[in-house]
Amino acid sequence: MLVAFSGREPAVSETGVRVLIADDQKVVRDGLSMILGLLEGIEVVGAAVDGADAIRQARMLQPDVVLMDLHMPVLNGVEATDLLSQEMPAVRVVVLTTYAGDQWVFSALRAGARGFLTKDADAQEIRHALVTVAAGEAQLDPTVQRRLLEALTRGDHAGFIADAGDKQPSERAHGLTQRETDVLVLVAEGLSNREIAARLFVSDSTVKTHINHLLAKTGMRDRAQLVRYAFRHRLVTG
Repeated sequence: MLVAFSGREPAVSETGVRVLIADDQKVVRDGLSMILGLLEGIEVVGAAVDGADAIRQARMLQPDVVLMDLHMPVLNGVEATDLLSQEMPAVRVVVLTTYAGDQWVFSALRAGARGFLTKDADAQEIRHALVTVAAGEAQLDPTVQRRLLEALTRGDHAGFIADAGDKQPSERAHGLTQRETDVLVLVAEGLSNREIAARLFVSDSTVKTHINHLLAKTGMRDRAQLVRYAFRHRLVTG
């Protein structure tokens, strides 16, 4: 199901939207902190230098929204979004990035991002996305939304499996999260850990962690049994 993206802005709460900025470039962090700090209803509570720092600060600060870049060291924005959506589902993610290729978009949304903007967005567009996402809705840049619709029309569901409007991490059949299901499907398709990591824009170690979770949850002993499990439960066909 594709969620609708409304241009109507929800009312801002009295306390405003508490935002954590995550970007590895200091000039970007400082610029966004200054600009967003001047906007009505927005409170910048922190600025993280990479994905891992974003996770640490989100645990401590409990922001309403993380404004997340994608291309960062240690943990990239997709990996950080994935971890946030599993560990702190109440913390929403809006991606603000120069990386607007389809696979980056699909991977970020699949990982749990509720908004996606490119860095040519102006201050009011960013504010609108932050307020909208904090209120539990979703907000995509119009060009991103159009490409997503085109991909779904083409039947290109491989890139975008999860519903971008889910308010909680997608809990699939058999107790698997959406990301674990994604990894399981790719394992069943015969991809190596490195190939899965490249497809999902995550690290090899993140893939290994997901596979360990899959083994524990399904009770399977090895990769071959995971493949049989995926076919048996019709997660893949053919």
